[in-house]
Amino acid sequence: MININNLVHFERFIRLLAGYTGQELNYHALSVEIGIDIKTVQSWIAVLEQSFIVHLLKPYYKNYNKTIAKRPKLYFYDTGIVCSLLGISSKQVLNSHPLKGAIFETFVVSELIKYKSHVVSSAGFYYWRDKTGREIDLIIEDENKAVPVEIKFGKTVQDYFFKNIRYWMKLTGNEKGFLVYTGDISQKRSDGTEAVNWKSIYNFRLSKNSSGVITGI
Repeated sequence: MININNLVHFERFIRLLAGYTGQELNYHALSVEIGIDIKTVQSWIAVLEQSFIVHLLKPYYKNYNKTIAKRPKLYFYDTGIVCSLLGISSKQVLNSHPLKGAIFETFVVSELIKYKSHVVSSAGFYYWRDKTGREIDLIIEDENKAVPVEIKFGKTVQDYFFKNIRYWMKLTGNEKGFLVYTGDISQKRSDGTEAVNWKSIYNFRLSKNSSGVITGI
């Protein structure tokens, strides 16, 4: 374990890091803003990762000729810690906070990561972004099937929520794609996409048909 001997800088660092949850990790930007060297930033993040306080989600490694994302995305395992560090003390404050979407994304991703560890799943978790800015919040790869999952802070399903999911399905030939949102109703669509109630992540599983194609969360 690395010795953290400057607690003032470290406290400022972790509060700043909370604002990065659900975003690509930029070591240089963090080092400049806090006034410490990049190696120290990397060491401190390693400590937090080894302590299961944060998780680094790697970009999807298969190149479809357009992938440019190289940095990992950072997620806190506990959104309660994130809210405390950001001074979010109530549901009302959260609902009006500019990072509400990132915090909800953090919640969903971290809960799925915990579930994966609990069931000792072989599924790999990644994210994907191409040079045009198209992004999939979460790619779940299992037995060479890469299923896209978008995460939206919204109680009403909007068709544009599925735009990047459909693009990914067309790009990869995948038959299924999922949207996790804050609404109460789950709904399947004729194009293979499905909107999933956020509470359903606690019943998470990768359902497959006889051909091994993932058919549900």
